[in-house]
Amino acid sequence: MADEFMKGFALFTIGGLGWITFGGWYRTPSYYQISQLVNPAEGVNTAYGEIGLLAGDVLFWLMILGALTFWVLIPASRQLRDALNDGEDDAAAN
Repeated sequence: MADEFMKGFALFTIGGLGWITFGGWYRTPSYYQISQLVNPAEGVNTAYGEIGLLAGDVLFWLMILGALTFWVLIPASRQLRDALNDGEDDAAAN
C-alpha cells in the first residue's frame, strides 16, 4: 500500500507544481488580486503560450486523476478482486 501511496503522491506533487508554475506564468495578471491561477488567460498570442496553457491543464488533470487512481481506484479494485476470490474459494470448498 505504501507503494501506491507514493506513486499517487508523486503524481499529485508533479502535477501540482507544474500547474502552479504554468498558472503563475499565464493565468496570473497581478499578484495583488485575490483570485489567482484560475483566471482566464490573457495575452497569449504565440504557439508557445498555447502549449503552456495546454501543459497547465494537462498537469492539473494529472494531479487530480493520478492521485485518485493510486489512492482510490487501485486499492478498491484489489479489495473487490480479493472479495470475489474469497467468494469463489468458499463456493469451491462446499
